[in-house]
Amino acid sequence: MTFNDIFKSSFLENVTSVSFLDMAIALALAFGLGMFIFLVYKKTYQGVMYSSSFGTTLVALTMITTSNIVLSLGMVGALSIVRFRTAIKEPLDIAFLFWSIAVGIVLAAGLIPLAVVGSVIIGVIMIVFCNRRSAQKPFIVVISCDHAKTEEKVAAFLKQQTAQCIVKSKTAQKGAVELTCEVRLRGDDTGFITGLAEMEGVSSAVLVSYNGDYMG
Repeated sequence: MTFNDIFKSSFLENVTSVSFLDMAIALALAFGLGMFIFLVYKKTYQGVMYSSSFGTTLVALTMITTSNIVLSLGMVGALSIVRFRTAIKEPLDIAFLFWSIAVGIVLAAGLIPLAVVGSVIIGVIMIVFCNRRSAQKPFIVVISCDHAKTEEKVAAFLKQQTAQCIVKSKTAQKGAVELTCEVRLRGDDTGFITGLAEMEGVSSAVLVSYNGDYMG
């Protein structure tokens, strides 16, 4: 069985006989849906360092896969063996990559309503679930203090100033104690870290944002 046998001949003829106007409309729709995917990605991004180039890649992928459906299907298979030079650190990024490719393939097949309606539904689902997840974004606080009594004051201060405080690690040396705590803020106020650094016995206090997936 050849590749042509997998697809009906009428389908391949329709693909190869696309007019210039149809191609322009398909690419315009691909650009619009690609921008929609990019905006959803930007709205739901959970990582620490946002990459605008990845968002541009989503738009480009949508347009590239729309230009030729046969080559697009081959590219989907190639993705399983290609090793990206830049590691994908967020698992959700893979979903956006395949979303862009799927939209391009569906547009190339002429299923415009499916591409538009499907993208809107997926986008709404992404925004709802990701925003619910990030309702209380976690932070990591690293505090260096001089002894155990200061540590107790720091712990009491954090519990008073934050909605939740969990000790993740503790390093004790002679004359020095380092605490690493996961905290969830009340609102967006991070001013408590300044007051923490000014406490007697505290040598430094660092507040770092993270997505909650890398520390147990």
